[in-house]
Amino acid sequence: MSSETPRIAGVEHTIIHPGSNDDVPWIAVRSQRNPDGSESHVWERWIAFSVEPLYLALFARWDPNMIVRRHGHYSPHVLTVLEGEFSCDGEVCRPGSHLELPLGASFGPFVAGPDGVHLYEVMMGDPRSWSDEPEAMATILAERRVEQLPDPPIDLPAGLKDLRAVFSKGAE
Repeated sequence: MSSETPRIAGVEHTIIHPGSNDDVPWIAVRSQRNPDGSESHVWERWIAFSVEPLYLALFARWDPNMIVRRHGHYSPHVLTVLEGEFSCDGEVCRPGSHLELPLGASFGPFVAGPDGVHLYEVMMGDPRSWSDEPEAMATILAERRVEQLPDPPIDLPAGLKDLRAVFSKGAE
């Protein structure tokens, strides 16, 4: 057994305590128009977005009844429900529910509960998403009389291109 470790001199851990990352903004990443004319959003707070190696850790909060398309990521993805609830493929997930999405799999569509949902998520590699089965999204939007709005602009690090607009066009 080798005594060598992967330790890198000068690289240290990071601890973020509740309230200590107030300078990290909540950004809207998904939007919809509800039957009453109001708008709802998925909000994310990217607390760790590393380029080398590539990964993303975030807190998310979804407004009540927010709908998110069926999608996958270009990396393994795990999430845990912290507060509220949502359904994934029709299965209700409440606080403590843990979802694991292996690379190459997709999940959803999702529908946030009447009080919304708060999540903690980690994408272990390229966090950008891909989407398929636009008919699943079209069906749930029509059933709920909700209009999917264009995704709000986001700034990704390291020259990563935002791929979300491709999926919105496919769902139209």
